Order: sequence, then C-alpha cells, then structure tokens
Amino acid sequence: MIEQKYKVTKDGAVGRITLSNPDKHNAFDDELIKGLTGAFTLLGNDEEVRVVVLAADGKSFSAGADLNWMKRMAGYDRAENLEDSRALAQLMKVINFLPKPVIGLVQGAAYGGGVGLVACCDIVIASDRASFCLSETKLGLIPAVISPYVVSAIGAQAARRYFLTAERFDAVTAHRLGLIHEMVTGDALELKGEEIIRALLAAGPNAVGAAKDLIFAVDRPISAEVIEDTANRIADIRASDEGKEGLSAFLEKRKPAWVEGDN
Repeated sequence: MIEQKYKVTKDGAVGRITLSNPDKHNAFDDELIKGLTGAFTLLGNDEEVRVVVLAADGKSFSAGADLNWMKRMAGYDRAENLEDSRALAQLMKVINFLPKPVIGLVQGAAYGGGVGLVACCDIVIASDRASFCLSETKLGLIPAVISPYVVSAIGAQAARRYFLTAERFDAVTAHRLGLIHEMVTGDALELKGEEIIRALLAAGPNAVGAAKDLIFAVDRPISAEVIEDTANRIADIRASDEGKEGLSAFLEKRKPAWVEGDN
C-alpha cells in the first residue's frame, strides 16, 4: 500500500513528507511516484502550509527505483516507458516549482532518482553519513528526467563526470558541488532543519514564494525584458498588503503580523 511508503503530516505552518519504507531503502515505484506527486501538490495548495520538509526513515534517503518496479519496466514497450517516465518527470517538476519552500533533510544514501529528489529541493541539509550516486549508466540507462535539476544544482562540468562514471560520492563532495547547502553530523540534522524553518517563517510568506519564482525568472541572459520584469515585480510587492506591513513593522521596530506568536 502507498500509505506504508510515505507519510504526510502537518504541524502548524509546516508540512512534512517522510519516505517511510526503510526495508526497501525508500526506493520508489510508479505507485509511490503518483502518491508523492499528489502529496506535494496538496501541501503546495494548502494555505496554512508555509514550508514543506522532505525527509526519510531508516539508513537510506532513497535508493532510486524499486527492484520489482525495474523488473516490470523491463517488459515495457516504448509507449509504456514514455508514460512511466513522464510520471516521474511530473513529480520532479511539482517539487522543483512548488510555490512553497521545500527543505530536504538527507540522512543517508541517495541513489539515482533519489538524487533528483534532492536536487529539486530549495534548501538541502545532509548528514555527514549521506552518500550520493547517479548510478544509471551502470544499468545501461541515463539520468534523463532528473537531469535538468541535477545539472542546475551541480553544473555541467561535474555532471560530465558523475553522470558518465556513476561514481559514488560523499556529503563533503556533494557540498562542494552545490548539491547540498550544508553538511552536519547525523544528530544535528533535525536541529538544523528547525533552524531553517524558523528563518523561513520569519519571512513574509508571499515574499518567500515570490523570491523563489524570481530565481526562475532571472536565470537567463540579462536583457531589457528581464530588467523591466524585475522592476515590475518589486513594484507589485511593495504595493501589496504584505509589503506594506513588512516595511511598517521595520520602521516601527516591531515584528510583522505574520510572525506574531510564532517567534
């Protein structure tokens, strides 16, 4: 059952999705992909939720594709493979472009598509025991649908090594490459996650979403169109109720309304 493979919980403004199939190293199949897509979409549309956390139970974060799923895929024709691949691509797209910030807490090994999950998170904290591997070429495959997000995270030069060699790399290397933002000892993973959550909840909820969207909008060559777009974006948010409240709170040396009672 899907319910045994992941859990969705809410604690105030924080939604949490936890991969919870440790006996199979949180590997995913078509059912889990569908379930996770729905779970992220649900939290993304929940007006009470301001931050989404992706975590996992057990020793592994995610081993990528489930063995039984791979056995079934071996008998698929091209049309079935295309449909299957589009479903995983949709999951990655939903996570990457979720209108809420997504924090990834990586406590163990992330292989194949598991690296894609990591790359789609906005902020990633990993344990020093975590490890990573883009293992697809060992199976005669390629990390296709996760590639836009992984290349965005680690750059083309690093991808030219790790996509091709399928080498395993540790958290230190992942941090150096930009796949993760910070490495901590295993016991400190949740504490660092809470620290990031507090920082996000102290910011304007609409501003956080707008800032995330801004990154995607300006990640292209600078042009007159880009410059005009940024001018319009800041004008819109300055004129918004949240923008006015934030500025007033700063000038009046008080907390803005969105953090009252939270911090």
